[in-house]
Amino acid sequence: MSSPATGPDVVESTASAPVKTNSMKKVAFASLMGTVIEFYDFNIYATAAALVFAASFFPALGDYAGSVVAFATLGVAFVARPLGSILFGHFGDRLGRKRTLVATMTTMGVATVLIGVLPTAAVIGVVAPITLVILRIAQGLAAGGEWAGAALFTSENAPTGRRGFWSMFTNLGGSIANIFALGTFLLVALFMSDETFANWGWRLPFLLSVVLFGVGLWVRLQLAETPVFAKEAKSGGTVKLPFAEAFRNQWQQILLGAGALLSAFGLGYIAVAYLPSFGATALGFSRPEVLTAGVVGAFIQGIAIISGGVLSDRIGRRNVLLITNGLAVVWALILFPILETNSLGAFWVGMIGTFIVCGLGFGVAGSFLSELFATQYRYTAAGLAYSFAGVVGGAIPPLVAASVISVWGGPVFGFMLAGLCVVSVICTTVVKETRGRDLTKSPSRAN
Repeated sequence: MSSPATGPDVVESTASAPVKTNSMKKVAFASLMGTVIEFYDFNIYATAAALVFAASFFPALGDYAGSVVAFATLGVAFVARPLGSILFGHFGDRLGRKRTLVATMTTMGVATVLIGVLPTAAVIGVVAPITLVILRIAQGLAAGGEWAGAALFTSENAPTGRRGFWSMFTNLGGSIANIFALGTFLLVALFMSDETFANWGWRLPFLLSVVLFGVGLWVRLQLAETPVFAKEAKSGGTVKLPFAEAFRNQWQQILLGAGALLSAFGLGYIAVAYLPSFGATALGFSRPEVLTAGVVGAFIQGIAIISGGVLSDRIGRRNVLLITNGLAVVWALILFPILETNSLGAFWVGMIGTFIVCGLGFGVAGSFLSELFATQYRYTAAGLAYSFAGVVGGAIPPLVAASVISVWGGPVFGFMLAGLCVVSVICTTVVKETRGRDLTKSPSRAN
């Protein structure tokens, strides 16, 4: 295969028709925008769930039970993600990355805007939480197909020696989304009273997502299909059931890939979905104080994501993940003792440190999972691995954190989180290095 160019040229494929290549800058921006929208939508929901959804949609349950159920709706989307990986992965492996990515972006954007205009339980009663869950499922399905497609779009266009760098843009979009989401809530909190924010101010971040959706969709429509998929479709054809082929040939790699990313998801969603609530309720800090720490942490997370991608091109994907997951075990054990000193400075340290560790792991995720699977079912398999990691690492810890910490304390939850990170260390130790792998060739089942 000819190396992808960095301009809108064409190269001759092994088939009779030429395969168009894309500018890597445009590819990176398109992938970044997709995950900006995905994670922005997910993160504003997580923040809203932590701050207002218990009172707005589950008032009959009381503050504590309402908060638990609000976080449970956050988890619903993670459960839907593997189904979205199968659904959109099927079309991504059969019809191509580009068309499928347009569909995932549209689904996510529409669902998010509808949440922004959804009446609360005080207006339409039980219909409100039911509709909220349905829209949350739609977000989860779209997210399950979005990440893998965006990651593959960069990795299948990128030159081999810089695949780690270009692929990290997919998850860099998540860091930018964190900044947008937390920053939007911060601005709203600064210029609105708590009562106004609870009544309708929380809706603004959801409605503003339509701007990101419009820009992202326009950029994606300008790009051609990836050369790796185009060549595969012309020469070898596509498989009828990518899901079945993925599990038949590489089920171990799907599980190992998911396991290697558990610590990144676990710490990442504790930082986004739980620590704002913990800081505001258990520690007693104001909403602006908590959200400011989150914005700064998300910015530093972006630097960590870039560092993880660049390092993975130099020392390998596996080595970066081993270092990161080892750090995650230690950090999980000391995080809550740091937070429970009850100082704002300690809260900043806890928030920023958590974002740094998860950022290093997310920085290598795109190239690592892309290189782990064969082209015929790469979209499906990479999406499933990422989604499984999201279910176990991203959904469960924030869901159980409040209950565990209220009964046994933060350090006990830290031990549970450290156990999750130990699983990541084990899975990373078992999996083999993928850096430099030719994406046009099927990887060995032993790898």
